[in-house]
Amino acid sequence: MKRTEVSRRNFLTAAAGVTIVPRHVLGGAGYKAPSDKLNIACIGVGGKGAVDAQGVASENIIALCDVDDERAAKTFQAFPAARRYRDFRIMLEKEKSIDAVTISTPDHVHAIATLMAMRLGMHVFCQKPLVHSLYEARLIGKASKKYRVATQMGIQGHCEEGVRRIRQWIKAGAIGRVREVQYWTNRPIWPQAIDRPTDTPETPATLDWDLWLGPAAQRPYHPAYHPFKWRGWWDFGTGALGDMACHGFDAAFWILDLGNPSRVVAETTPVKPETAPLVSRIEYDFPAKGDRPPVKLIWRDGDLKPSRPKWTPQGEPVPPVGHSGQLFIGDEGMIAADIYGGNPAIFPESRRKEVLANMADEKEPASPGIYKEWIAACKGGPTPGASFDYSVPLTMIVLLGNLAVRTGEVIEWDPVAFKVANCSSPNQYIRREYRRGWELPEV
Repeated sequence: MKRTEVSRRNFLTAAAGVTIVPRHVLGGAGYKAPSDKLNIACIGVGGKGAVDAQGVASENIIALCDVDDERAAKTFQAFPAARRYRDFRIMLEKEKSIDAVTISTPDHVHAIATLMAMRLGMHVFCQKPLVHSLYEARLIGKASKKYRVATQMGIQGHCEEGVRRIRQWIKAGAIGRVREVQYWTNRPIWPQAIDRPTDTPETPATLDWDLWLGPAAQRPYHPAYHPFKWRGWWDFGTGALGDMACHGFDAAFWILDLGNPSRVVAETTPVKPETAPLVSRIEYDFPAKGDRPPVKLIWRDGDLKPSRPKWTPQGEPVPPVGHSGQLFIGDEGMIAADIYGGNPAIFPESRRKEVLANMADEKEPASPGIYKEWIAACKGGPTPGASFDYSVPLTMIVLLGNLAVRTGEVIEWDPVAFKVANCSSPNQYIRREYRRGWELPEV
């Protein structure tokens, strides 16, 4: 429910001198009155968007938008009463009763859909990475402070038990002072390091290709882009780093209060003009902060794996290295977890036994989950853990890694001047050109 609607209803009720018993009271325990539910519209409802629509299905799903009828078919069937659209701009303007939106499109559409919804006073849940460029991150950050709607980025690990357990252990000094965090992933699991196709197959009848392109420059349809394969193309996606690092970096960003990196440098296989490389290794240096020492983050994709930490005792189990994961390295031990922060464990084994035997079991407060947090905030509850105030700077760290990849330069970022301090960087890597009719408004 929007604040303006609630205020007007309360005013009219008080003026009439009438006492109204809430419908949920009349309905008995567990009853949820229609007036207690949000009116939600979902933008992008195939793939991950289908999961997001189901995640908010406790509310009124009044409108669904997707440019591909075939990909969206299952979600359309799941919510038969919802009105259907292809152009989210038309939907947001026409549907005057929308309270909140979910946005689960390719990365290049996130910012324009988010900004339009926020300017209309709608609460926003947007998938990661929150934006496609550093310029968009700054714009969404300003919008978040200006419009003050309830926001959340889709990094579900932030709300789960694993990340909270890591936070508890590190705060309690379980592995000493953390100085390094390692990440690795099997992404990309889609084609990268390729050139633009030259053939022009027919566009599927179920797809509106022009709307799929949105703010990106015109090019012919090709299955090399849609569905799913768009992640490796700079015009549409943000590569393996953009896909997974918002999940991976989240725990360290939150627990260690990282802030802005002082230096970012990337090593990669050859970088094609339009697509991300097959393999990259990116180092981030974060300066000391308060009583925390400097921290180095090391990201690996393309199935690169970290080496065995040099001081791991011989004969003891080493942290597991699956297809994706993260490893916090402290002065007195390590914590390994999956890329989302799940299934954390302390290493070496001798340290784990010592810590767990002596640590008070004081867990971090639990979260009801990524969707329930946001829904509660839309109704006036606490700010979600991955609100835009939190997730904009997290996303910027990820995008700075891609800037280092694309330029091949060591990046020293000046967040105040909003530019690379130590070298020139092509402006299109920071602020892209937007197709006419899809320009982003200033905030």
